[in-house]
Amino acid sequence: MKKENLSAADALKRLKAGNLNYLNSKMNSGDVSPEIRRETAENGQKPYAVIVGCSDSRVIPESIFSAGIGELFVIRVAGNVIDNHQLGSIEYAVEHLGCKLVIVLGHTFCGAVGAAAGKNGGYVKFITDKIRSAIGEETDAVKASILNIKQSVSKIEKLIKRTDGLHITGALYHTESGKVDFDITD
Repeated sequence: MKKENLSAADALKRLKAGNLNYLNSKMNSGDVSPEIRRETAENGQKPYAVIVGCSDSRVIPESIFSAGIGELFVIRVAGNVIDNHQLGSIEYAVEHLGCKLVIVLGHTFCGAVGAAAGKNGGYVKFITDKIRSAIGEETDAVKASILNIKQSVSKIEKLIKRTDGLHITGALYHTESGKVDFDITD
């Protein structure tokens, strides 16, 4: 297991290569062996990227990027929205684990983005209200997902202390093809 973190640029290259591998695979090729479990248990984790993604069961970051145990620090919440819990998790990964890349990973056919157009009660309202503030009156589902990603990226950029080499960006996962469009917010 690598003992130091990758630069943001190298982490992004690794994610892109992992996604390309995923597009051509039937199984996740990430290392989930007993050896890596033992290594990370004894020596801790050194993930090379933070992925803030949606809870959608079709969006599995470790599979999408062909990653194994200890490689990604994944934070999942419906609609990939950002609140204090997600910010605290990102801050921990950046400051304590040395991650240099934070990606907000939205996706097509997002139910939370679609639900933001309607009236919602209960606890889901906390999620859909945040999304609604991001998308405004946008009715195109893909454009709405991108606006939602951009809002989350912006919030992270404003509230997470910038460390040397830290890169924060957004990406869009296409649930129908498996392809990830990177740097949609740069």
